[in-house]
Amino acid sequence: MKKIFLLITIVLLIAGCSIYNTPTSKVEDLLMKYQKLDNDISIDIDNVIDEQNLTEEHKDRYRKLLENQYKNLSYEIKDELIDGDEATVLVEIEVIDYKRAIGDLTFDSSIYTKESYDEEKLNRLEKAKDKVKYTLEIKLTKDDDGNWKLDALTNEQIKKIQGMY
Repeated sequence: MKKIFLLITIVLLIAGCSIYNTPTSKVEDLLMKYQKLDNDISIDIDNVIDEQNLTEEHKDRYRKLLENQYKNLSYEIKDELIDGDEATVLVEIEVIDYKRAIGDLTFDSSIYTKESYDEEKLNRLEKAKDKVKYTLEIKLTKDDDGNWKLDALTNEQIKKIQGMY
């Protein structure tokens, strides 16, 4: 009886591990990291904000906008395509259309200072409610141990997740 229990336990462990080592599960893990504002995602937010050369107040507002975007990101896995050690997962995401909210805003030094331009941009982003859907083709590669690893997201994919594409 103990041998049967041990055998069943081993089979369940092996099956359980393989369930979490699929291209789809890896993409779902990534998108859940965004939704939960995982530490890696928070570091990425800091990097994006640092590139913007904003005042402290504007940095705080921009951080809240990105956090809101990521927390409210919704997705649906559409397909998983595996070709040997490479895979592509097609996922449809829905995010707030921040790009549309600021699409007609351009910096003109006769109208704006850097700070007043940033203020206008943030005001528009904070009012944005419209959503947009994008389909992402997320690539993965199997490593030497047989584990699926996400390839680096492209700039286009990142902009889509941010709603700025």
